[in-house]
Amino acid sequence: MTQQVDPRGLRLSAAITSVVLVVVLLTAPGPLAVVLLVAQAALFATAVVRGVHRTPVAALFRTVVRPRLAPPAHLEAPEPPRFAQAVGLLFTVVALAAFALGAPLLGFLAAGAALVAALLNATIGLCLGCELYLLGRHTLASPDPQQSSIQTDATPSPTRVRSTP
Repeated sequence: MTQQVDPRGLRLSAAITSVVLVVVLLTAPGPLAVVLLVAQAALFATAVVRGVHRTPVAALFRTVVRPRLAPPAHLEAPEPPRFAQAVGLLFTVVALAAFALGAPLLGFLAAGAALVAALLNATIGLCLGCELYLLGRHTLASPDPQQSSIQTDATPSPTRVRSTP
């Protein structure tokens, strides 16, 4: 069985990522931005390879932050945030490569997109990568005609508004 994760730890990780990416965008394409992108990519890679509950930020949350908080209202499956970390890794690697190859606009766009996703997760708990994961699972799942929630025009719907002649 996979270990469930506290979503507050994921939000802490997203907040730290947000700070790192803000500094990256303020200092890019300079050496500090490159070092920070490499460090952020390493954190993302750790989460992808070892799991979101085995990162340095997860250890910080588990040992320093979580003991000071009430128990979580719910725990989450680790697969969606792990996929989200892979998406974050992709964006940071693209930004790093773009800055290294002299395409700063692409670097700024990739780092900016990663920042938007991290800020959404840190501030309101909306994990875009998690949503992509769930959408992909739903899309790839073989549909069961007996369980379909899609209604055709021939199927009467109580919510469908009919106009009168």
